[in-house]
Amino acid sequence: MALRQIRIDGDDILRKKCKEVKEMNDRTGVLIDDMLDTMYDANGVGLAAPQVGVLKRIVVIDVDYEHPYDNPYVMINPVILEKEGEQTGDEGCLSIPGKVAEVTRPERVVVKYLDREMKEVTLEAQDLFARAICHELDHLEGVLYKDVAEGPLRDADELPEEQLDSEEE
Repeated sequence: MALRQIRIDGDDILRKKCKEVKEMNDRTGVLIDDMLDTMYDANGVGLAAPQVGVLKRIVVIDVDYEHPYDNPYVMINPVILEKEGEQTGDEGCLSIPGKVAEVTRPERVVVKYLDREMKEVTLEAQDLFARAICHELDHLEGVLYKDVAEGPLRDADELPEEQLDSEEE
């Protein structure tokens, strides 16, 4: 496994639409492992392939602060099937370091994706997990959270530390 460079806002790759993954191979497996290592090293809760310079429809997410590394989600070719409710709160992004902005996302989503073994999974997510899924899937379409924010970007150091830890995606 290796750490990959996280692409920062202004990098053209963050604005491109990603391509579907057709098959699992060694190279894709290494990408997924590297994405997980990179996400954990950066203290994020999610990371999309374009954030490490790869235009593939892959995201990794782990919102379990009590048991990180135990059960991360690897989502290949994810699609949101249902959205319900609303939640509004500050979001951050590893590709826009040191900034946050208020974003409204669904409170609950149902997402269909392929797991690491290329088996189809349908999953219901709520709260921070639903927010992270929406945030990361936006990356696959070339959308950054600042594009859907309801206000200006603010310095993250203005947030209490416990809130910042839950908002970095």
